Amino acid sequence: MTAELASIIDFIRYAASRFSAAGLTFGHSHDNPIDEATHLVLSSLHLPPDLPPAYGAGRLTLAERSAILALIERRISERVPVSYLVGETWFAGLKFKSDHRALVPRSPIAELIENGFSPWLDEREITRALDLCTGSGCIGIAMAEYNPSWTVDLVDVSDDALSLARENIAFQHLEGRVHAVKSDLFAGIEGQRYDLIVSNPPYVTEDEYAALPGEYAHEPKLGLTSGQDGLDICLEILDRAADHLTEEGLLIVEVGESEHALTALLPSVPFVWIEFKVGLMGIFALERRDLIEHAGAIHAAAQARAA
Repeated sequence: MTAELASIIDFIRYAASRFSAAGLTFGHSHDNPIDEATHLVLSSLHLPPDLPPAYGAGRLTLAERSAILALIERRISERVPVSYLVGETWFAGLKFKSDHRALVPRSPIAELIENGFSPWLDEREITRALDLCTGSGCIGIAMAEYNPSWTVDLVDVSDDALSLARENIAFQHLEGRVHAVKSDLFAGIEGQRYDLIVSNPPYVTEDEYAALPGEYAHEPKLGLTSGQDGLDICLEILDRAADHLTEEGLLIVEVGESEHALTALLPSVPFVWIEFKVGLMGIFALERRDLIEHAGAIHAAAQARAA
């Protein structure tokens, strides 16, 4: 095989064909076999994802060919996400380290970051932001990179996730403005207030988790599941976020497919479901004043889970 395949484009085409034939699931940064294959091959060669097409004809050394073929076989036989195989991924145009310590970065919140959270932050002054349930740190680090005047705290309960987040902070040279804090949601940051809280918490239901393809078994379950309807952690966030937001503060939370369960559970709360280029993605924005106004209903729903 190493004799028949020679160039970068050869290996991308071969990997994509193998991935398609194997019936792999593409849900970790990519949604198709060609992009998945491109990620594997270019990252293995330490090349950027926007490599000019002319370089596709570049020939690989024997060692490079053997290494890439081995990764292709692992992707198929072990169902390991490509980001874990090559140790890196891209989020909001930035490169991040990625491994089994945290979920593979893939949130649609990247689009919000790249667009400056417009129109949500157009008339707001932001100085402090919080990335709650940070995982690899990608959301908070990207927020800081795109907004040089912000300081950002990254919060997670997992020591493994925080160790990866700290590596990514150093990788992006943001140690002065981004800090990783161990905390079970808000428990470890009492008294801290933020102009913006962004969270991509666990929101997969137990039934959904049981039906997930093999690729997801390589990710920490702690970062995926959140009760029977996926809302246990989200309700805790809603119940306590107002105490950690400034007067005109804004909360943005991703709940994915649990959007419908949330609106049914709290029909009076004025969630604003954000429209993305591809449509609705289960991400809402909520003002601090709305959290306060509907605190009774939110607290009752949260307490019902804790009982």
